[in-house]
Amino acid sequence: MARTLRILVIADTHNHLPPKLDAFAAGVHEIWHLGDVCAPSLLKSIREVGPPVTIVRGNCDETADWPLVADLERNGVRFRLVHIPPLRPPENVDVLLHGHTHVPRNERVAGVLFLNPGCVTRPNRGAPASVAVLRISATGELGWEIKRNR
Repeated sequence: MARTLRILVIADTHNHLPPKLDAFAAGVHEIWHLGDVCAPSLLKSIREVGPPVTIVRGNCDETADWPLVADLERNGVRFRLVHIPPLRPPENVDVLLHGHTHVPRNERVAGVLFLNPGCVTRPNRGAPASVAVLRISATGELGWEIKRNR
């Protein structure tokens, strides 16, 4: 039976974790990192927080073992995780999560929801340092909340 899932979504850590990572991850079922971790040792620290971690490789990551794309399905919703957003929405995907721009995003493009949690260490264009929590209800309804890293 499906249950409501809470997923911590982070991107562009660039060798730095938010000081409140444990607090951000409290009560989440998974952590998704959208690339530019940089130091592989940082991924070890993220995994030590507890929930399972899914990661995609960013343009600043040199770990070839990390995939460029991760396609996931949760509670009937099809997700694609990438670092650099594509110019056009991919087919057979409901939600595309990406990093790279260092700016939060919540925008529907040709029927696909594009989400970006922003950057936890070096935000751009006046955006706050941030992560996000994605909620997926048992029936596939989505909630998206940007959490400031202060």
